[in-house]
Amino acid sequence: MARVNHRGNSQGAPGRAAPEACVARLSLYVRELTRLGAKRIGFVSSRRLAQQLGLTDAQVRRDLSYFGQFGTSGRGYEVQRLYDRLTSILGVSGRSWNVALAGVGNLGSALLAYQGFRERGFLFRVAVDTDPQKIGRAIQGLVVAPSRQLPALVKQHEIQIGVLAVPVEAAQAVCRQFIESGVRAIVNFAPVHLEVPPSVRLQVVDLAAELERLAFHLARTTTPPPEPEPWPGAGCRPPRSVEQQARRAYPGGST
Repeated sequence: MARVNHRGNSQGAPGRAAPEACVARLSLYVRELTRLGAKRIGFVSSRRLAQQLGLTDAQVRRDLSYFGQFGTSGRGYEVQRLYDRLTSILGVSGRSWNVALAGVGNLGSALLAYQGFRERGFLFRVAVDTDPQKIGRAIQGLVVAPSRQLPALVKQHEIQIGVLAVPVEAAQAVCRQFIESGVRAIVNFAPVHLEVPPSVRLQVVDLAAELERLAFHLARTTTPPPEPEPWPGAGCRPPRSVEQQARRAYPGGST
């Protein structure tokens, strides 16, 4: 499993690298803590956190142990304190991140429209595309610029995160533009493998692959449909028509 460079603080286990899956779950914990805080719930147990997120309480405790000691004996975790610590660990507490989007098709436009990014401190500052019909249009307050201007816009707006929502055939070239402009964190929605140097963090979001994973499990857990019931007369000679029966009864006559 890939690992990230999140290290335990002085209260935790120094030198322990948190697995990538653990860091991904921190975001889930923050969302649940946000919900609990809105309900003015002061403390929460690892068991309750786990139940709400479909995890085990041992998994919750193990994840949090990478970053220090958070719980209070007999009471569990203080919701606000844990929220503050986890958002600080994730780098979204009291700060914002400038984001540039390459590709403002259906997916890119939907990303710009999602308000949850801004609420979490991810601010779209730049949007570029190659389509002349899109260039110059304002989408969610951003004027779409030509893709050739991306390097200059990255420097002008001090972009820290790049998002690729471009066709497969353009993804590597645009990724290279981001990297050469100094961007060190990239989210790629294009279903293609991209080459990046070790200094660049690449996060791949492949929706088709996720659907295929679901299909894989469904194909092995879904009960196959029952075989159709045989027709009652199967294996028997089909009934004669009325005309055939009449001719058999009156071989020389007419009907």
